[in-house]
Amino acid sequence: MAAEKIEPAHGELGRRIAEIHSRADRLSPLDIYARMDAIRHSAAASGLDALEGLMHRSAQLALLPGHRVATRCCLEHIDEALHSRSSSDRTTILAALALRLR
Repeated sequence: MAAEKIEPAHGELGRRIAEIHSRADRLSPLDIYARMDAIRHSAAASGLDALEGLMHRSAQLALLPGHRVATRCCLEHIDEALHSRSSSDRTTILAALALRLR
């Protein structure tokens, strides 16, 4: 039952992440920040606490020099985690990304 509730959120978050990823080179740092913060709010509303924390940190990184590389890398890993069928793989990917962003 819990998986049924989270699945639509994964789809929505995946679409938003893909949209940022495809347009990141053309977006300003403030636009990237705003879009990542919106994803953070959606993750929080869906009860995806780990993703919420990662999106918060990623949004902050979007405002720093080198943000395009950091943003691209973060989005790729988050997208990979969201599409993983294995809960343990998803957790491992998000934990590794959290360590990198520290």
